[in-house]
Amino acid sequence: MKLLVKAPAKINLSLDVLHKRPDGYHEVEMIMTTIDLADRIELELLEQDAILINSHNRFVPDDQRNLAYQAARLLKERFNIDKGVSITIEKAIPVAAGLAGGSSDAAAALRGLNKLWNLGLSMDELAQLGSEIGSDVSFCVYGGTALAKGRGELIAELPPPPTCWVVLAKPFIGVSTAEVYRRLDVNGIGHPDINRMISAIKTNDFEGVCSSVGNVLEDVTLSLYPEVAQIKEQMKRFGADAVLMSGSGPTVFSLVKHDSRMHRIYNGLRGFCDQVFAVRLLGERHTLD
Repeated sequence: MKLLVKAPAKINLSLDVLHKRPDGYHEVEMIMTTIDLADRIELELLEQDAILINSHNRFVPDDQRNLAYQAARLLKERFNIDKGVSITIEKAIPVAAGLAGGSSDAAAALRGLNKLWNLGLSMDELAQLGSEIGSDVSFCVYGGTALAKGRGELIAELPPPPTCWVVLAKPFIGVSTAEVYRRLDVNGIGHPDINRMISAIKTNDFEGVCSSVGNVLEDVTLSLYPEVAQIKEQMKRFGADAVLMSGSGPTVFSLVKHDSRMHRIYNGLRGFCDQVFAVRLLGERHTLD
């Protein structure tokens, strides 16, 4: 038996860090939404008790470092599953990009294995399990648009944001999320207006969304990697309605209302950056079907 599951990327419309917690994590408030850039996860039932990871992408680990592997192992151990699975990951989301590619792969594995192994778990139960794997996995289990709090695992659903294009550009560098957080001075940052963003999403106010984007990690990453700042400036110069770095970077995205401007930004960046994508917002939650 085989199953195919889509694993869409996410972007942060807002990312705020409130303080460092006693457990070493940072307390965050983030508004995330899924976009139509997705990995394809194929799950094949195995009779032998094994977890196999297959990918043609050399940056994707095929062992216990892989988050989809960790998802399968967690389910096997928690529910005493004696069958195995072969997980083939066809990457479209850039690796180490601030787009939650690995987390979304893990979430897709949880949703797919719930069906493949007939576990009968609810979406909330899968999201709770996902929080044991990584901070973004709970959101990726649900997909759609949400306010995430805690270390990212406390999820409150929001309606889809206003329809628009998203142009993404990732320079050929990797960013260490841990290093960015380590360098962040929580006491010296300005905070994005999360409530204003929520209000703009709920009223379908595209201009309000564009004027409310914010990411407190951006200044840290821009100071370490000037090429990220250059991408931001290029997007602004080509007429993006809003420009922001996603997560800890290095991917920068622009929100664009009009097709003609989207094409101008996309074509202008392709000669400037290795990985450029023009996609739509998804905004709708996953289902268990």
